Formats: sequence, structure tokens, C-alpha cells
Amino acid sequence: MSLLGSDSTDSVAETAQEAKRAATGESPPKTHSTSFKLARVLFGGVLAFTAIDNLRNLDEMVGYAESKGAPEPERTVPFISGSLLFGGIGIAAWKFPRLAAGAVAAFLVSVTPAMHDFWAIDDDQQREQELIHFLKNVALLGGAIAFLRIGQDD
Repeated sequence: MSLLGSDSTDSVAETAQEAKRAATGESPPKTHSTSFKLARVLFGGVLAFTAIDNLRNLDEMVGYAESKGAPEPERTVPFISGSLLFGGIGIAAWKFPRLAAGAVAAFLVSVTPAMHDFWAIDDDQQREQELIHFLKNVALLGGAIAFLRIGQDD
């Protein structure tokens, strides 16, 4: 490997990172692999779709947030849905990955316990549905944290 990089289109930052990895024996990030690209497009795409659905059904989402006692749902629901849209698109496109993953994590941390409070539901069937949504969001939070870490390293 030459110090100037193997391809004339390599950026100075990419060339410096490659030189550092060569000197330290580190392996390059796996973020350019096909499987990683597929993972981020699937993860981010589903989140972006969810955010778009929230924004398209804004009155319904605001009503649901009101029923759960969310503060100022007319303001917070569009804002937080917009942050989820930003995060989903950012992860899928791998643009501003730390900021995007952070937006998704913030969405999930703030929304999950407030909107899916299964422990406060008396009806067994409704409690089970809220538990499913709660656990789904916890799993998504795990993915967002993983993308946050990978984005930090990339």
C-alpha cells in the first residue's frame, strides 16, 4: 500500500485511516460490507417508514399520546417523529451515523416507557400488546446502540 492510497479517489482522511490501520495492525471497519449495508437499510428503512406513518396519521398519533398523558403532544409528536425519520434515513444512508443513531436511541428511550406502559394496563390482552411493543422497542434500542458504536468507530 502506498502512502498516497491505492486509488486516486481516496480522500485524505481515508488514506490517513488506512495508514494508521496498517501501522497498528487494525482491521478496516466492516461498514462497507454488503451485509452491513443491508442491515442498516433494513433497520433504518423500517424506522423511517414508521416515522412517515406517524406523520401521515398525525391526529391519531397525537390523540394516542394525549391518552397516555404525554406532555404537549401537538408539539412533541411531530418533533419526535421527525427525529425518528432523520435517524432512520441517516442510518440507512450512513450519513451522520452517530447523530442518526443517537436520534433513534433518544426516540426509543423517551417513547417506549411512556407509550408502552404495559405494567399499568389492567386488560390482559391490551397488556400483552403493550408488552410486545415495549420489548420490540427495547430490541430496536439495542440495534440503535450498536449502530451508534459502529458509527463512532467508522
